[in-house]
Amino acid sequence: MLDWTQCPAVERIPGKVSGEWVFRGTRVPVRALFENLEGGATVAQFLEWFPGVSQEQALTVLKYAEASLVETSA
Repeated sequence: MLDWTQCPAVERIPGKVSGEWVFRGTRVPVRALFENLEGGATVAQFLEWFPGVSQEQALTVLKYAEASLVETSA
C-alpha cells in the first residue's frame, strides 16, 4: 500500500470522510481520482466533476503514485 504521508497534496484527518486520504482542504477522497481514471475519465474531466481539487493537487498525487512505482520496481 502506498504511504501517502509524504505527499503534500493530501491529508488524513480522523473523522473527516471516515479517515480516508483526501485532497488537502477538500472532502474528495484520493481514491476518487484513480477510480475515475480507471473508468476512462481524463484528469480534466475529474477536475470539472470535483471543482474543489486543483490541477496541481491532482498532478502531484499522480506523480507521487508514479514515483512509488519506480521505487518499487527498482
